[in-house]
Amino acid sequence: MSANFSFQSLAECSQTKARAGVFHTPHGPVETPRFMPVGTLANVKTVTPDQLKSTGAQMVLSNTYHLHLQPGERIVAGGGGLHKFMGWDGPMLTDSGGFQVFSLSEMRKITEDGVTFRSPHDGQIIHLTPERSIEIQNTLGADVIMAFDECPPYPASREDVEAATGRTYRWLERCMTFHQRSDQALFGIVQGGVYLDLRAQAAQELAKLDLPGYAIGGVSVGEPPELMADIVRTTAPLLPREKPRYLMGVGTYREMAIAIASGVDLFDCVIPTRWARHGTAIVQGERWNLKNAKFREDYTPLDETCPCYACQNFSRAYISHLVRSQEILGYTLLSIHNITELIRFTQKIREAILSDRFATEFAHWLKEDSVEC
Repeated sequence: MSANFSFQSLAECSQTKARAGVFHTPHGPVETPRFMPVGTLANVKTVTPDQLKSTGAQMVLSNTYHLHLQPGERIVAGGGGLHKFMGWDGPMLTDSGGFQVFSLSEMRKITEDGVTFRSPHDGQIIHLTPERSIEIQNTLGADVIMAFDECPPYPASREDVEAATGRTYRWLERCMTFHQRSDQALFGIVQGGVYLDLRAQAAQELAKLDLPGYAIGGVSVGEPPELMADIVRTTAPLLPREKPRYLMGVGTYREMAIAIASGVDLFDCVIPTRWARHGTAIVQGERWNLKNAKFREDYTPLDETCPCYACQNFSRAYISHLVRSQEILGYTLLSIHNITELIRFTQKIREAILSDRFATEFAHWLKEDSVEC
C-alpha cells in the first residue's frame, strides 16, 4: 500500500469475521465499518457539505462516468480538483464508470479494448477504456479510484460471466500499468456473478496483486438477497486481511450487517437520498412514508434518539407537510436524517465489535428471515 494509505485493524469479533479498523487516507481517516454517502455529480443530493459533515459522513463517493459527461473532468480540475470543486475536505472515492456503462445495455458495445456507448445527454459516441477511466479519475483527484470493470447482469450464463470476469482482470492489469499517482489508491473489483467458484477464483487472483484495497462488485443487480449474501460470505474472507474491503452499491441494515459479519469494511448506496426524495424516512431499520395520513398531526420527532438536525428541530407533521407540498426542504431534512441513520448503524456496529458484542447485539440482522429496512 502507498505510504499515503494504510489500513489498521483494531478489533475482531470472536464469533464472526467482523472487524473494526481505520482506513488512513491523504484527506483523513475513515473509521470502519462505515457507510459512505453517494454524491454522483460532485454533490450529495439536496445536502450541503456542512450538512453532510453533521451526519457523521467521513468518506463520500462521486462518479467518473457522470462527471466525465457533465461538467467534464477538465472543468473539475480547473476548479482545483474534486475536493475543492465541491467543497468537501474529507476522503473521497470515485467509481470507475463500469456499473453505469453496464446499465446502458441497449446503448453500448463491449470489446476487449473497452466500451463504446452513446451519451444519454447529447447522443455523442464515447469510447471508454481502462486507461481512459484511470486518466479521468487521476484528473478528478479522489483519494480512492476504482479499476474499470465489466459488471455482468443477472441473470447471465456462466459462459458470459466467465468472459466478463476474465476481462475485468485484464482491464485491472491495464489500469495498474496506467495509474501513476501515489496520492490515489487504486482498488480492484471482484466480479463473478452468482457463480461462487468464479468469485473465489477472482478474489484469489486479485489478492496476489497486492493492491491498496479491494471491492466486491456486481451485486445488487437483481439477484435474490440470499444469493447476494452467499457471494459476500464466499468472497470477503478471501481478500487480504491487511487491506480495506468495500462492498459496492449496498446500504440496507441486513445487507450491511451480513457483509460486516463476513469481514467487509466499507459500503455505499444511493438509498438514503433517493428514498428521501420520495418522502421516505429510515427510522431504526423501518421505512416510513411521510405522506401517510397518520403523520399529518404527529408532532413528535422522526426519532427522539437521533442527533440529526431534522430530528432535533422538526416534527413528523412538519416534514410530512413539506413532502406533501413538494418543498425542497422536506427532501433535505429527510436526506440528512437517512444518511445519519445509516452511518449511525455502522457506527453502532463498530462500537459493538470493539467490545465484542456484535454477534449478540446484531443477531437479528444476521438472520436469513430478518426484515429489510
